[in-house]
Amino acid sequence: MALSALAVLAAGIAVAWTLTEASKRSVGERLRDGEGLLNLALEALRACVGTDSLSPERDSLAHELLATLASLTGALAPAVLLGIVLIKMFALRPFVWRRRASISHAWAADFPGYARLHAQSDDAIIAVRFYNHLDNLSVVDLKARVHLRYLERSPHDGSLVIYKKWLRVLDEKGDPADERSWLAVERGAPFTVWIPVDAPVPELPVTRIQGKDLSQSHGAKLLVRLTARTVGMGTEVVDERWFDLDGDDFETGRFVPLEPNLAKDVWSWKGWREFDELLPDQGTPPPSTHPAS
Repeated sequence: MALSALAVLAAGIAVAWTLTEASKRSVGERLRDGEGLLNLALEALRACVGTDSLSPERDSLAHELLATLASLTGALAPAVLLGIVLIKMFALRPFVWRRRASISHAWAADFPGYARLHAQSDDAIIAVRFYNHLDNLSVVDLKARVHLRYLERSPHDGSLVIYKKWLRVLDEKGDPADERSWLAVERGAPFTVWIPVDAPVPELPVTRIQGKDLSQSHGAKLLVRLTARTVGMGTEVVDERWFDLDGDDFETGRFVPLEPNLAKDVWSWKGWREFDELLPDQGTPPPSTHPAS
């Protein structure tokens, strides 16, 4: 895109240069000289990338301005292009997110204690899934945090005000906490951030989450932010995903799990093809989640 923009700029400079040059030929003759225009455009392109310069006609203000524009572009373009390359090289995005967040019954969470506690409850829970897709980069000390952003009318002047609410997630013990952390991040292993709704979700969109009534709110979104560190380089990796509560970012049902098989490569595990799919709704909790009598 940057090279295309420079080529268009060079073509524009060539046309303007031709129109303002002192010549006995008519404007039409100069513009019909395709070879001359092409040579001038190539010369202008070399000037715009900093490898050549234009020679303006004497006492021609227009040519002086065009030559200055080409020179300034030639001075800035290499730095901009180098910056783009460096950003692409060092902007690490190791995580691949599941397309939608799934909303299922609270008893469907992967924590036996939490599932038993909610076996007789209609409360729902949100599951956000992702995995590390990089084969040559080790990521450790992964942490996930979630907050809710929404807009509401001010009671004073009626203007929209942005509010943010820190949401609780289930920690490694299945208890509500401010963040979820993992010490190691295996290649290709799926991770799940469980976000208790603390209310039933009979249909979408979600109108209540962790005590906040969103029925009168606007633009409600969930932000899930991941932070981790890389082994060897010691750099911090940050990734995040916004989920629009009023959009198409949520679906009701439990995600299809992967079936780990340590005898095979992680990308050969069963379930990858259905990573974005849902299981059929069971309707009732399995017997193992019923509280003991």
